[in-house]
Amino acid sequence: MVTNAIRKISTAILAPAMALGATVGLASAPASAAVWNSCDQWSSTNLDGYKLYNNIWGSGAGSQCIWANSGTNWGVWANHPNTGGIKSYPNSTKTINKTIDSLGWLTSNYNVSVPSSGAYNTSYDIWDDNHQYEIMLWVNYHGAVGPIGSSQGNVSLGGHSWNVYKGTNGSNQVFSFLRTSNSNSGTVDVKPILSWIAHTKGWMPGNEIIGDVQFGYEVTSSSGGLNFTTNNLTVSGG
Repeated sequence: MVTNAIRKISTAILAPAMALGATVGLASAPASAAVWNSCDQWSSTNLDGYKLYNNIWGSGAGSQCIWANSGTNWGVWANHPNTGGIKSYPNSTKTINKTIDSLGWLTSNYNVSVPSSGAYNTSYDIWDDNHQYEIMLWVNYHGAVGPIGSSQGNVSLGGHSWNVYKGTNGSNQVFSFLRTSNSNSGTVDVKPILSWIAHTKGWMPGNEIIGDVQFGYEVTSSSGGLNFTTNNLTVSGG
């Protein structure tokens, strides 16, 4: 249920509905003119220190369009069939490039509007610079979705209570933290989560370099077209 770097750049076969979906999708963007929008499969841009990425990577995907008013205010319209399997992970990325132990802090604020139908999760996807380890933080999820691996119990860290899972997708280790109740806004103190993984559990080295912190929507199905809006997102570390 979790993407990895290889799968995110693999070629997906898109449904013929892409052209039609593109037209409808851009009409679903906010009334204020977006500074950037695209319906291309791999489209990306850099705004305000964040990289925005449409990232339609799963097989059997439908159509999806991304828009952005800024690096911290963006969204997507997605129309993916209810056929199982993740279709896309549109996201924004902040590059950190510091070891876990050298980080003084790593925090994020999020505020999103998500649909009440479909199958998806709203998640942080945090990678080390060698893509050996993937840390996912699900702040909300809906429908037939679930994490990779086996349950490791519950823990309260970074201002939230999480159900923790540990596994592998065949390419890298995956540590998934699923918030015990859905949230559309809040602050996550990421550094204690990374330290807990490295030092309390010993699942990865403390000198591992945290490369990218991504935030977005893993969409499994959104039949008929659904909107996912990042009203505000900030990621900062030092």
